[in-house]
Amino acid sequence: MNTATAPQRTLTDTVSADVITVRGLTRTYGTKKKTYTAVDAIDFSVARGEVYGLLGTNGAGKTSTLEILEGLAAPTAGSVTVLGMDPITQRQEVRRHTGIVLQDGGLPSQLTVHETMTMWAGTCSSPLPIDDVLNRVGLAHRLTIKVGSLSGGEKRRLDLACALVGNPSLLFLDEPTTGLDPESRRNVWKLLRELKAEGVTMVLTTHYLEEAEYLCDRISIMHKGTIHIEGSLSEIAEYSSARISFRAPEAPLPHLPGTAITRDGNAISISTDNLQADVLTILHWAEDNNITLEGFSADVASLEQVFLDIAGKDQ
Repeated sequence: MNTATAPQRTLTDTVSADVITVRGLTRTYGTKKKTYTAVDAIDFSVARGEVYGLLGTNGAGKTSTLEILEGLAAPTAGSVTVLGMDPITQRQEVRRHTGIVLQDGGLPSQLTVHETMTMWAGTCSSPLPIDDVLNRVGLAHRLTIKVGSLSGGEKRRLDLACALVGNPSLLFLDEPTTGLDPESRRNVWKLLRELKAEGVTMVLTTHYLEEAEYLCDRISIMHKGTIHIEGSLSEIAEYSSARISFRAPEAPLPHLPGTAITRDGNAISISTDNLQADVLTILHWAEDNNITLEGFSADVASLEQVFLDIAGKDQ
């Protein structure tokens, strides 16, 4: 992809430190007799220039939350401000500064890539040059190809190009790399990193946890309509127990209070909330007893482990 830098975004006169503020956001569906709560009184904020990951299980409420932030639906209760404005009543103004990549772009299949971008640029108040945008997403060589003839990954990159052509200061990215091959996915990540360096704020939903780890400054994990945890990767890692694993001859282990130990022959796995102290205890025990620990590893909880622990709640 071309790495040319786009012009710096400017909205400093109307944007506070928090580009997005959500307080008590609730969204319900149904009738008075039967109501389903998709989003249940959640709070969060997104700072200017931040990449904020909104993760969760299927049906957790992520899409419902995004639709409200994007001005596509009104909340049942609570308040939302985007760029210091109401995304519903002031949607026309908010829309000028935002780009959106939906889960399914649904672009007209009979238009060419260039025709699609020309059409989309025509809806923007200050569009960037089409050729520059297509260069950035790696589609400059596909100008005359109809959308319906593009591969799934190319269509996804065209969705991203449409979101970028308006030179947005805020991007909503709903599963932006679905359908991309690993190389294309990495190229999109690189582009998003470049946009962050240019000052673009992003809200990202993804099922690729590696993507969230690579791109996001902070992450929230939703489950059954609520946010169960929010923070940086290091803060989120504290939610679940750390893991110590190794192989050793069968012998009584040292006393490790508060741990959960699993043995399968010589393979030992220890779940602990006191990683450093328990590692030292095990190493001293092995040295004192002349025991070789094979395949020794000690790791804080991964984002995947935290995600699975939250997803498994109430099941």
